Amino acid sequence: MASAELLLVSRDMSDETQAPPASSTAEDPVLASFRKSIDNIDAALIHILAERFRITQAVGEYKAKVTLPPADPDREARQIARLRKLSEEADLDPEFSEKFLRFIIEEVIRHHEKAREG
Repeated sequence: MASAELLLVSRDMSDETQAPPASSTAEDPVLASFRKSIDNIDAALIHILAERFRITQAVGEYKAKVTLPPADPDREARQIARLRKLSEEADLDPEFSEKFLRFIIEEVIRHHEKAREG
């Protein structure tokens, strides 16, 4: 999803997921605006992660059905390399991005192992 699309999605979700205003932001409209943007992006991240896990759940069920292993180290290495490159292009710390992706991959593999066990 492109940054502009993500921003639009996050703006659309702001009404349903917005945190109550903090007293410190009521006095500072610039800080309040920044925080509102952060809250919207956080909401978008949650929705995107939920969709990602819905898809990986289906992958795990399929792998269990056709007796594929829960992990695919070659795919994982390609994904990490691809996302590290994207991180650099987006001026985001690639080390952080890799840690974040590895955390997600570990959770996905855990779900796939559960699916395999039945």
